Amino acid sequence: MSNPSPTDPTVHIIGAGLAGSEAAWQVASAGVRVVLHEMRPQRMTEAHQTDGLAELVCSNSFRSDDAANNAVGLLHAEMRRLGSLVMRAADANQVPAGGALAVDRNGFSAAVTKALTEHPLIEISRSEITGLPPADWHNVIVATGPLTSAPLADAIRALSGEDALAFFDAIAPIVHKDSIDMSVAWFQSRYDKVGPGGTGADYINCPMTEAQYHDFVDALLEGDKVDFKEWETNTPYFDGCLPIEVMAERGRETLRFGPMKPVGLTNPNDPQVKAYAIVQLRQDNKLGTLYNMVGFQTKLKHGAQMRIFRSIPGLENAEFARLGGLHRNTFLNSPKLLDTQLRLRGQPRLRFAGQMTGCEGYVESASIGLIAGLYAAADARGAALAQPPSTTALGALLGHITGGHLETIDAGPRSFQPMNVNFGLFPPLAQPPTKGPDGKRLRGTDKTVAKKQALSARALVDLDTWIAEQLRVAKAA
Repeated sequence: MSNPSPTDPTVHIIGAGLAGSEAAWQVASAGVRVVLHEMRPQRMTEAHQTDGLAELVCSNSFRSDDAANNAVGLLHAEMRRLGSLVMRAADANQVPAGGALAVDRNGFSAAVTKALTEHPLIEISRSEITGLPPADWHNVIVATGPLTSAPLADAIRALSGEDALAFFDAIAPIVHKDSIDMSVAWFQSRYDKVGPGGTGADYINCPMTEAQYHDFVDALLEGDKVDFKEWETNTPYFDGCLPIEVMAERGRETLRFGPMKPVGLTNPNDPQVKAYAIVQLRQDNKLGTLYNMVGFQTKLKHGAQMRIFRSIPGLENAEFARLGGLHRNTFLNSPKLLDTQLRLRGQPRLRFAGQMTGCEGYVESASIGLIAGLYAAADARGAALAQPPSTTALGALLGHITGGHLETIDAGPRSFQPMNVNFGLFPPLAQPPTKGPDGKRLRGTDKTVAKKQALSARALVDLDTWIAEQLRVAKAA
């Protein structure tokens, strides 16, 4: 399939979330003019609260920043190598979070907004695109995310010829730090792990006894929940962001082995007593005045949230800056609808990016915006861009989304689900490590760790080779 042949090289990007913002930055950095269309504040969504670009509507965490042992940390490193604006803004606005990269959400959005607003090749249009883009827009990236407005979603659905898929995401509450009782709670990261900008004491921990835990689970199960509309009743949850009460429904001990696990922590207020379960709160802004309840995304009604969450030791007088909520996400059957460059097969002038392509997570969304921007810029210049190697985190995620590794494009709706980046998406190592530096045979956890580190090392070498080759081709052109 040939690329669109634009007479106007301008790239139009619809949606200024993480994916759209990153795509705009990459296109403009390549010397191509961009018009970035964002409907807020003219029209708000059910989850956004500001008109800032790249607003974080759920967690403030970009998850692990460990490039050697974690696939999302590796994706961080790859994006930094590719000049990611999202990663630059995240690094500049990080807050302590153990081994994770968490950010001050307002500072992060402000940094992205400032960079895009000040770029001479980027025009920001504050207006809603209510249908398919005009026919004279020859190079378009649709990055409207899971909260795509109904008119545009309907137009995309009609053009694609099949129903979009959907799932639910939930939002966790945010608490004012000065309302937390620190005579009960304490600061500590699990196993005292020190992460980006952290000290090893980055989380506020609230302990529970066995009786308190079971009372809490009972309250979650009995609490009033948001009612679903008729069309929502068959929409599933995304497993990576389950409401806490849904986790509780899966078994009384589920939370103790999930967000409330009591391992790696010692209560200095009562060091002889081991907590049965622990609620953690992570810093949400750079000032350190707000903390979000880790893993406490919920569909409980607001009154039930305040009553139940204030039963947690240390949070009896908690004041909430924001309560939890629920919103519907929509994504495409991308392996069937999109080609390997994220273009709609039936109308290749339209390219898709971000969560609506079926990736899940802030970093994954931004990374697909990054590669979509690189592809769009190459099209605008009449150049060709090779796919990133499947051995890289970016290439592996792209392969999952587009089905680039499949022999057939007839992927049914049940064969494709939203996914975070993970090492299971990577091609296997030609020679997996079998021995450690000391020459001893690797077994169990040591073998798994060595495999992950080898996958990460291979990815960064292959990415650097790919970047150098693309630069060579660009100079030759």
